Amino acid sequence: MSVVIIGGHDRMVCQYMKICKEYKCKAKVFTQMSGNLRSQIGSPDLIILFTNTVSHKMAKCAVTEAERVNADIIRCHTSSGTALSEILESKCSTCTKNKKDCLKECCY
Repeated sequence: MSVVIIGGHDRMVCQYMKICKEYKCKAKVFTQMSGNLRSQIGSPDLIILFTNTVSHKMAKCAVTEAERVNADIIRCHTSSGTALSEILESKCSTCTKNKKDCLKECCY
């Protein structure tokens, strides 16, 4: 599963990537607005929007892209690693094994 994380803290980028890797998700993390964010987002399966640490312009861009590529979007006020883990756990709730051993479609 491909995931794009919008918002969050710069110092947490490596942790976000590590958590996504544990769930066998390919991740892109954008903590700051870049001029070509719209083209960098691509067509992920899931967009996670950390609303407490994102600008309105960046949030609007993410929502527009999610609608354009028909991606799921999840808004979360907190940008902690635990919040990300809970989001990914809920998206992979159909897994019957430990997430690291899961081979179901939602986790790769």
